[in-house]
Amino acid sequence: MITPIHLAQQPEADELLGRSPLAALVGMLLDQQVPMEWAFSGPYTVAQRMGSDDLDAARIAAYDPDAFAEVLKEKPAVHRYPGSMAKRIQQLCQYLVDEYDGDASAVWRDVATGAELLARLKALPGFGEQKAQIFLALLGKQFGVQPAGWREAAGAYGEKGSYRSAADITGPETLAKVREYKQEMKRAAKAAKKT
Repeated sequence: MITPIHLAQQPEADELLGRSPLAALVGMLLDQQVPMEWAFSGPYTVAQRMGSDDLDAARIAAYDPDAFAEVLKEKPAVHRYPGSMAKRIQQLCQYLVDEYDGDASAVWRDVATGAELLARLKALPGFGEQKAQIFLALLGKQFGVQPAGWREAAGAYGEKGSYRSAADITGPETLAKVREYKQEMKRAAKAAKKT
């Protein structure tokens, strides 16, 4: 089943995110220090450059690290920091191979509670508390993964009707609302530093 996703704001990239749990995880991993659309279009770009229509955790984990870094560095680069992000993607994929037989959806498939899902997400390489909570909220709000207590485990990102993160983006209008919220948070942080 394909979930309609609008994070990359590109039909082909969003279609991949909606049908590939690994692509969604990699997009979330890439979502730092670059615009969200750039991050979430990354999985599609990587798949295309690897000659595939999807990502494969075992293949990426086993890929020569220098060659994989080149996949991300090719112009236009997949991320502002393609070398370090290539390492992080390979670490994530190796963890998925080791812990979940390479099946990204197994991270959330059989969880009983939101707290358990949050713990599993936080165990993923490259996923700290905030990234794990945002991804948990994305799973709950857009992918229908809603174990007991998922909203509480996602913290403020799980709140209904909020526009704080990628979890809340369903199109251009909600993207603008999330951007507005993030800009307001930056302004508030700057103002707090001055006082």
